[in-house]
This record gives sequence, C-alpha cells and structure tokens, in this order.
Amino acid sequence: MAVLKFEKESEKSRLTVWDMLSDSQREEAFAFCEGYRQFLDRGKTEREVVDFAVSMAREKGFCDLSEKSGLLPGDKVYSVNRRKEMVLAVVGQESLERGLRLVGAHIDSPRLDLKPEPLYEDEGHLSLMKTHYYGGIKKYHWVGIPLSLHGVVVKGDGTVVKVSLGDAPGEPVFTITDLLPHLSKDQMEKKMSEGIAGEALNILVGGIPVKDREVKQRIKQGVINRLGDMYGISEEDFISAELQAVPAWPARDVGFDGGLLGAYGQDDRVCSYAALRALMEIETSARTAAVLLADKEEIGSTGNTGMQSAFLENFVAELVAGRDEKYTDLSLRRCLAASCGLSADVNAALDPNYEEVMDKLNASRIGRGVVLTRYTGVRGKSGSSEAGAEFVGRVRGLFNGQGVYWQTGELGKVDQGGGGTIAYLLAAYNMDVVDCGVALLGMHSPFEVASKADIFMTYRAYSAFLQHI
Repeated sequence: MAVLKFEKESEKSRLTVWDMLSDSQREEAFAFCEGYRQFLDRGKTEREVVDFAVSMAREKGFCDLSEKSGLLPGDKVYSVNRRKEMVLAVVGQESLERGLRLVGAHIDSPRLDLKPEPLYEDEGHLSLMKTHYYGGIKKYHWVGIPLSLHGVVVKGDGTVVKVSLGDAPGEPVFTITDLLPHLSKDQMEKKMSEGIAGEALNILVGGIPVKDREVKQRIKQGVINRLGDMYGISEEDFISAELQAVPAWPARDVGFDGGLLGAYGQDDRVCSYAALRALMEIETSARTAAVLLADKEEIGSTGNTGMQSAFLENFVAELVAGRDEKYTDLSLRRCLAASCGLSADVNAALDPNYEEVMDKLNASRIGRGVVLTRYTGVRGKSGSSEAGAEFVGRVRGLFNGQGVYWQTGELGKVDQGGGGTIAYLLAAYNMDVVDCGVALLGMHSPFEVASKADIFMTYRAYSAFLQHI
C-alpha cells in the first residue's frame, strides 16, 4: 500500500482505498470501526473520553505515572489532567534525549454549554435552559434535533455528581424548538448566520407545574424538584457545573453498503481513537512513543487543559527524570527538540454538493486514505506551523514503505476560510510536526461523516509513525 497511483487520468475519480484492500483487510477495517463506534457512543464529552481511554489503557497494562518510582524500557504510563486531558507513553529503549514519537489529537468538540444560571420559566407554561455555544458551529444545525445532557455538577459540599441523560433507551431528551415555516417570513429573509441567534439557543426542559399555586414559577420549580430527586442538586449548584448539550443519537452506518460512519464529535475523536489503538498495540520500541489527547482546541487551545498549558511539557519532564537521575532542564529541552510529531486532526473532504469552496487539485476526498496536510491557517497561512519539506518527505516515505494509503489536502480555497490545529503549539518546542488525519464531510455539524477505509488507514498511519519513523 502507498499513495494511490493511477495508470490512467480517468481513474482518479474512480479508485479508492476500498479497491486496494483484500477481503480480509476490509473485514479488519469494519471490525476496527465497530470499536470506534463504541468509543463515540461512550465518549460525547472530553471527560467521558478520558474515562474511556483510562479504562482502555488499564486493560493494556498502562499505569498512572504517579504510581512509578522509576522508568524502564517497555513501561507503559499515562497521566490525566483535570479529567479533561491525557497523555500516554510507552517508554523506549533509547535515551529520551533522542526524542519522542508523538501523535497529538484533541478530544473536545463543538457543543452547547449550559450557562452558570441557565434555568428559567417563560410565559407560564414552559421551562428552558440558556446555553453558550462552544467552538465553531452553524447555529441553525442545533434547532429541531434531540439533545442529551452530559457533564458534572459540583455541589456546595464538594460532592461531584455525574450527569448523562438522553442517550439511553427510554430516557427523556431535550431540544431547541424552531419557528414554523408558516410564520418564518422574517426569519427566512435573514442571512443564514443570523437566522438563529446565539441567545435563542435555549433548551426546552420542562412543562409540568408544581401543584402549589402560590409558587411564582411553578414549572421552573417542578424542574428544580425533579433535579433534586434525580441527582440531589439545587439550582445554585449550576454555578459550579459543567454541563454540555450534545446530539442524542448514536454513531450510525451511512449508506446502503455501510462503508461510511456518521456521528457527532468525529472532529477530533476519530483521530484520538486511532492514536490510542495504535499506541496500545506497542509492546517495545526503540524510541519512546506517546499520544496526547488535548482539550480546548476548538477555542484556541487555551486554559489549563489546552495545549497552551504546561501539561505535556511537565509529563515529558517526569519521563526524563524517571529514566535519568541526573535530570536537568537541558535534557528536557533536548528531548522536546529532538522529538517529532503528527498533529492528528481532521481535514475537510471535497463534498459534491459544495465543490465551489475547494481547490479540487489540492482537496482531500472521502475514501482516498489518511490526509497529510502540510499547512493549515487562514488565507496567507496565518496561524500555521507549515511542516518542512524534509519532514514531509520522511513521513511520505514511511507511509509508502509501511503500506499506508494516503493523500494530501488543504482546508478549502486560499481566500475561502481555513482553520487551525495544535500543530503550531507542538512546533513551538522546536520539534518537526505535520497535520495528519481523516477527511470528513459535514465537519462541525452534529452529524459528521467519515469513510471506514480512511479511519482504518489513519490507524495504520499512526501505528507506522509511532513504531518506525
């Protein structure tokens, strides 16, 4: 396997990874995506992803780095940051001054967060909750669909209450209602970006009043009583809560042939799962292999759980110290500078319905394999780290030699838009890094679509990189 090659120009529009896979490889790809489907359904927030990843790691013999007093080649360790960020490593045989082989992904996705004081009653017959959208969304995507609530509530005494409601069979869901078309003349004449206002993304949560007619907001009070019965929380507890509204549907096969998978949150949990699986299959390695699952990428990688925090650097420092009692700051710097990484993030696939926004010659396509993206950024490459030609050549040669089908891609036409990843933050350590991930249709929508062949190839790409680069 390697980059798809065509004997005739006409084959470019017809051949895909599926054409190159044997029957047994197709079965392997489908089986891999069944595990990924479970990962998506159980990990709709970054906290849930970390919990799932810790469980996976424990089963594969990983332990918390804090449980180790020293490190030996072959040791498998991880560290969790505030239950929303994680890094895992398999310690290599060579000195850490030779650098890490790192695959870095992010586990946060666009969503609706409940405001600190979300609950209110309106018009005496409905209770709703106010939200603040997180990340880049099209607001009209989020109305008229079933939503579930996930997250934690921290009570006044410090007790942490987990909330997950709306995904299991028989559980109630939530929704944001839209205006009926009969009365939508003014709404329909607005620009799409203005048709639904951010302050109108209010979730419907209740409609039964308490029996006491002396209560001023009887339906709101009914919701408060229900929350007390279900979770033992009060209205004030919302101030110290992290609750997210996400689509209340499972990952599903798309199409008659089942070759596509649709789900919420594939940006960037598809790369996260592929990276986890690749790392957990490593038993021994010459160089230390690591996977980073970061938070906050969708809002600039800020905060103490985003890539701009010192979490990764501190973890690597612990690795260096665990392998060498003569640890110095210089040894840490040498390790990071000698490292190389893949910024494991998705790219936009050419959509037949919206071809005009893409440069077809440089656009990635569904079913053509994992996507290598030399640069992201906006317009004049603003915000991009841009991988050097030498490093891209090494990765390209690796994939060709290890049987990985790959393609290149850009995030749309030059002046059309663009976007960013964590690549520039990894590059800030002076390491070589290039973006590498799955092509998606409907990126940042509540139902993103990927090819199972591309998902499988991405896993193969990360395996090759972590073990052979």
